[in-house]
Amino acid sequence: MTTSALDALVRPDRYPRSSAYDPSWLLGLDMGPHPLWLLENLVENLDLRPGMRVLDLGSGKGATSVFLAREFGVEVVAADWWIAAEEAAAVFEEAGVADRVTAVRAEAHALPFEEGSFDAVVSVDAFEYFGTADSYLPYLVRFLRSGGQLGVATPGMTREVRDLGAVPAHIKALVGWEAIAWHTAEWWRFQWEITELVDVTSARLQEDGWHDWLLWSRAVAERRPGGDEQAVVDMLEADGGEYLSFALVTATRKAPAGA
Repeated sequence: MTTSALDALVRPDRYPRSSAYDPSWLLGLDMGPHPLWLLENLVENLDLRPGMRVLDLGSGKGATSVFLAREFGVEVVAADWWIAAEEAAAVFEEAGVADRVTAVRAEAHALPFEEGSFDAVVSVDAFEYFGTADSYLPYLVRFLRSGGQLGVATPGMTREVRDLGAVPAHIKALVGWEAIAWHTAEWWRFQWEITELVDVTSARLQEDGWHDWLLWSRAVAERRPGGDEQAVVDMLEADGGEYLSFALVTATRKAPAGA
């Protein structure tokens, strides 16, 4: 029997929660590498409990917000700049989580929320677009209560581009200079810890992250032959895990000084 690239997206041995979701539904919400695999791996280092208020920052078309609401019973605010709130809300309605997920169109540097209003902030495959500046973590943690949790899954590298001296050719051919925003897990650890605003609880590269990404890209390419995704497949096959992965980083907010 021939196994399709779509079949390869069901992996109950490694991702039991994600495997309960129809991969065709997930591909229909595609905005990047398998968001539920990334999230399921990330939350191993978080403590999400029913009733918590969670900001899903850079939520895209809503797959991660559906997962958070269903799997952990949390109240989710799904915030994204590229996707209209109405489009995301329709996904939440169809998935039966509209009572637990609120869609908001918001730019990551101008978040329309009260300080200390979230128990956790989660960002999957989005933080690289807005979160690498030195000033961003100090801005973001304002929206977490004391002890609140932060979890980020973002494209990562096994070595810093600055240490390599150049973007590797197979990555540069597709991503160009923007790969400078793809950092090692230890870069993220230092970037967050130096602020003394959070305690970093984990900073690691996703095990075989490049291969998970490849399985997803092959399924996208199979679903949309002739599209741009084949170039991503070619990049990942050329890389073979030498440089590419995902950085998974979690932290808790320290009590503000004087609290």
